[in-house]
Parts: sequence; structure tokens; C-alpha cells
Amino acid sequence: MSLKTSVESEIKKAMLAKDKDRLRALRAIKSQILLEETKGGAAGSISEEDELKLLTKAAKQRKDSADIYKQQNREDLYAVEMAELEIINEFLPKQLSEEELEVALKNIIADIGAEGPKDMGKVMGAATKALAGKADGKMISQKVKALLA
Repeated sequence: MSLKTSVESEIKKAMLAKDKDRLRALRAIKSQILLEETKGGAAGSISEEDELKLLTKAAKQRKDSADIYKQQNREDLYAVEMAELEIINEFLPKQLSEEELEVALKNIIADIGAEGPKDMGKVMGAATKALAGKADGKMISQKVKALLA
């Protein structure tokens, strides 16, 4: 089932349950999907890879906003962003733990044959493609630096 279809069915459930917070987050996701589908040159539908990128971007935006609100002691807005982030995470694949990430990166480094920091670009390219949606880019970068040092 496509992301759009599952989001639409969740919107219906949220409407029936009168869950305004969930409904707001789901409508935001649907809005982003529709914008992506109608973007110039788009075929009217988006691939699973694009759906994943869209959700990852939305989750990162919510997390960044929540961090800012937390720093500014805006607990009301922080709570809204965290609630939306939680709902977006329901549609994302399970995130890798640090240990799982390290094992995956070691395998990628071995496959590429990277030997030191000079090969970081090659490793990062392969790692971000292989681990898209499963790990945060910043976390991948930190682990790769540590493993290649």
C-alpha cells in the first residue's frame, strides 16, 4: 500500500476519533505528498524512495523545530512538534541502533575497501544510499569519521 493511501486511511480514522492533533500531522504529510506529486515534471505519483525522502525531511524539520522551541522555553510549541514527529515516525522504517549502524558501516567500508579518512566521500555516498531512512545522516557521518580515523 502506498504512503498516500495509508495516510488517507489514517486521516479517516483520526476524523472519526476526533483526534485533532493526529489529524493535523497527517494532513501535513498528505499536503507534502500532493505537492511532490504535482511538482513540475512529476508523473503524478512518487516512488517509494521519494516517499521515504519526504518523510525523513518532514521528521527532521519537526525535530529541528522542537529543539529550537525547547531552547526558547516554548513547551507548548515543543509538545506540538514532538507529537507530529511521533506520528511521522509511524510511517518511517525502524531506525537502526548504534550497534546495528556500526556493523552496517563496517560492512560498507569493507565492500568499498576504504582505508582512511581520504575515502570518507566514497563511504558516505554508499552509506547514505544504503541506509536512507534507517539512520540520521549526522549519525552516519560521525560513525564513518570514527571508523576511518
